Amino acid sequence: MYPTVAIVGRPNVGKSALFNRLVGQRLAIVEDTPGVTRDRLYAVAEWLGRYFTLVDTGGIEAGVDLRKEATDEPTRIRANARRQAEAAAQVADVVIFVADGREGYNPLDDEVALILRRARRHVIFVANKVESPAARQSATAEFARLGFGDPIGVSAIHGEGTGDLLDAVVARLPAELEAPAEGELAIAIIGQPNVGKSSLLNALVGQERSIVSTVPGTTRDAIDEVVERDGRRLRLIDTAGIRRHVDKRDSIEYYSSLRSLAAISRSQIALLLIDAMKGILAQDRRLAGIAIEERKGLILVVNKWDLALEQGGYGQGELTEILHQQLGFAPYAPVVFLSALTKRGLGKLLPMVDRVAENLRRRVPTPQLNEVLRDAMLAHPPPPVKGRRLKVLYASQPYDNPPGFVLIANDPELVHFSYQRFLENVIRQHFGFEGAPITLHFRERGRAEAT
Repeated sequence: MYPTVAIVGRPNVGKSALFNRLVGQRLAIVEDTPGVTRDRLYAVAEWLGRYFTLVDTGGIEAGVDLRKEATDEPTRIRANARRQAEAAAQVADVVIFVADGREGYNPLDDEVALILRRARRHVIFVANKVESPAARQSATAEFARLGFGDPIGVSAIHGEGTGDLLDAVVARLPAELEAPAEGELAIAIIGQPNVGKSSLLNALVGQERSIVSTVPGTTRDAIDEVVERDGRRLRLIDTAGIRRHVDKRDSIEYYSSLRSLAAISRSQIALLLIDAMKGILAQDRRLAGIAIEERKGLILVVNKWDLALEQGGYGQGELTEILHQQLGFAPYAPVVFLSALTKRGLGKLLPMVDRVAENLRRRVPTPQLNEVLRDAMLAHPPPPVKGRRLKVLYASQPYDNPPGFVLIANDPELVHFSYQRFLENVIRQHFGFEGAPITLHFRERGRAEAT
């Protein structure tokens, strides 16, 4: 797992421009209107061989009472942005506090400073839009009242000073986390607050004979439990246990999202807990989407199944179909029904984890792969694109854990996303890969031979 660095500041000081500069790509919308970056954006950045997750937050604005429900959209947006910034600042290892060096001190900067002092994190103070030594000297005097020392002067748009900033970030990153042992399987337990993540962790640890170790999983109170099962080590990464400053509305959800992202990035398989009494919610879809984007194994764990049975309703088969419909982008994810509290159904979970782990490592023999794809394309030819039709000349699987296939084609531009999905489904139907993401890479014949 990479340490987390959050960019925090009042609106319109250039946080998104700085985020884009540091990660090297234009991911966040950059606009001069306060409030345009409403959701945290995440990206992995690297400097001097150290990797870290960079978080771009929405701006913090004064005059927003988080204890009251906002009645108008602008106030709601500002309140949401402030909650996100507070949550990111609480969870991050390092915080980059950005102010506008061209405009100078603004009373809203004091509110940001107050939030950051409360968080007690490593804070790097940055004056953005500083493009000359004179401007840097002026910013140093202007912002002394905030109590974070001399700012690092940068120009996010032009890139000036960002090297010094990255040096300062890397110097404050925590020591690298313990790497998983060889043969160890890392499993992230993710889900909404109060869905039963801690109960599941305790149940899994409690049913194993040997707890190998309990080690700090992050600098933010999450704990890894390493257990041994049939001679194999499993590292269970828990995202529950939020202990600090959870009294503000919705802070728990923001903490949970950031912790889940970090846990997923460290894992090989994600267990997405779903409340049987509530079904799939928007946050569940977001977490499943992150696991898929990160190319992790995915298992849907329907918890509190005992309570659902008491109330009647859908059977397991019907509910599995409904869940796959609601998560249309993850029809390959298996579903396990259990009660973490009573341990009913728990015995099915770890065998499923083993099966998904096998599928992540599965290799398809090249002759069989080509035969299956050839037959499928003859039975269901690809649609023509501008009078030309896709031809797959050869396929192989050079990657595993997770599985990746390379298809040598006459022209990759002729691949329609729906036909790519069709070929993915063909591979799954013939070779399995339950719970494992698979990726198809189309390459042109001449280019593939050159590489």
